[in-house]
Amino acid sequence: MGLGLVAHLVRLGVLSSTSDHASVVSINLFVALLCACIVLGHLLEENRWVNESITALIIGLCTGVVILLTTKGKSSHILVFSEDLFFIYLLPPIIFNAGFQVKKKQFFRNFMTITLFGAVGTMISFFTISLGAISIFSRMNIGTLDVGDFLAIGAIFSATDSVCTLQVLNQDETPLLYSLVFGEGVVNDATSVVLFNALQNFDLNQIDVAVVLKFLGNFCYLFLSSTFLGVFAGLLSAYIIKKLYIGRHSTDREVALMMLMAYLSYMLAELLELSGILTVFFCGIVMSHYTWHNVTESSRVTTKHAFATLSFIAETFLFLYVGMDALDIEKWEFASDSPGKSICISSILLGLVLVGRAAFVFPLSFLSNLTKKTPMEKITWRQQIVIWWAGLMRGAVSIALAYNKFTRSGHTELHGNAIMITSTITVVLFSTMVFGMMTKPLIQFLLPASSNTAPSEPSSPKSLHSPLLTSMQGSDLENATASIVRPSSLRMLLSKPTHTVHYYWRKFDDALMRPMFGGRGFVPFSPGSPTEHTGR
Repeated sequence: MGLGLVAHLVRLGVLSSTSDHASVVSINLFVALLCACIVLGHLLEENRWVNESITALIIGLCTGVVILLTTKGKSSHILVFSEDLFFIYLLPPIIFNAGFQVKKKQFFRNFMTITLFGAVGTMISFFTISLGAISIFSRMNIGTLDVGDFLAIGAIFSATDSVCTLQVLNQDETPLLYSLVFGEGVVNDATSVVLFNALQNFDLNQIDVAVVLKFLGNFCYLFLSSTFLGVFAGLLSAYIIKKLYIGRHSTDREVALMMLMAYLSYMLAELLELSGILTVFFCGIVMSHYTWHNVTESSRVTTKHAFATLSFIAETFLFLYVGMDALDIEKWEFASDSPGKSICISSILLGLVLVGRAAFVFPLSFLSNLTKKTPMEKITWRQQIVIWWAGLMRGAVSIALAYNKFTRSGHTELHGNAIMITSTITVVLFSTMVFGMMTKPLIQFLLPASSNTAPSEPSSPKSLHSPLLTSMQGSDLENATASIVRPSSLRMLLSKPTHTVHYYWRKFDDALMRPMFGGRGFVPFSPGSPTEHTGR
């Protein structure tokens, strides 16, 4: 990502300076700022208020002020914000690593709730924010905004910032909350982007039942097709590496193949106008379940740290990037003739975000709790508040979609569009810094450490040792649990549908999928193969 990304930035003209010398100076300055973010993030590791994303955002803002002063108000950034740069280079490694590192048992145990929050909840938030924008902004005379623009606002501000949220929650201290907020964040981003793209393909001035049904059908098609493409890409990489034993001759090749196949899945989804976020996320899950176990031991260590490092750099780059671009003087000048109106619109949008979030978190949590059999499996009132609060932050996805809708080439001369851009930036900065800084203390207040010990896994003593993560091999695990008396399939399905689906998935996985695509315990021994040092 490092030099290659910079080279692309120079070639694509993303760097604000045109001369080679100025470009080199800009690159050096930005890399130095990235190093400063990492060092300060380390020094503030134990701080209960500030995390690395907020640190990068503050450094970006401060750098923007310095550049603004040195250029006498002409520019505040080294780079011009580009939604292409964000979606093509920065987002893929973040989302892929999220899928690659996820604790799959936790994720799929709560999959129905995650889907409920991420898909249905995002739709509820979308309609809530859109209706609020239509009813309020249409009376404020803020420019030539139509129904399509107001619906786009609903999609833009329905996208939560999963990057910042993941840095706030701890996967080991609050496994249920992390699973729900993390899973919802990924599905939410994908749903918001799919919604936004779907809105661009319809004539929203003539809305009827047929248009709504076609819109929903297109949405479901994009959702399912993107997921299938990600699974297919992951399985293809697993099959190739398993059959060819690339690691016998070069571990570099199998590591490179994993990275390129993951990135290819994302770009192929974008080429086919699907959701690259969903595609690369499920590609990461499948690769961690099959492909990762087919490579050599050294490649496993390399890929695990390489993906995490790329994700970390992209996250830091992202918040630093947003912080500097927030002070771009050009877009603020077009909205400067009505600062009071801009502040009012930002406040209204922030209020709609709060209401839209609450409109689905609490009702859907209630519905989810109706399906749970034991109190320990239910989402408590305090946990619901944390879920509601943690999802209030808005980030680069919202900014990128806003730029896509309301600007061309990074700026706009239309008054209404300029106000929407500046308002979006204001909401992102306020929600990230204020809500982000208050999330850790809120979690510590609502959920003391004594109550954070795996509330989502009470049903069995081995539930924390997921078959997808445990050191036991698939067939060994089944033998170890064969003595457990199981109720009838119908009774299992009615009483514990999640456990039943997982049980039959394990049988299907061990009988068909792993022998074909590999995975832990199903790679045949061969000199130089992934199992050379472990054996069976």
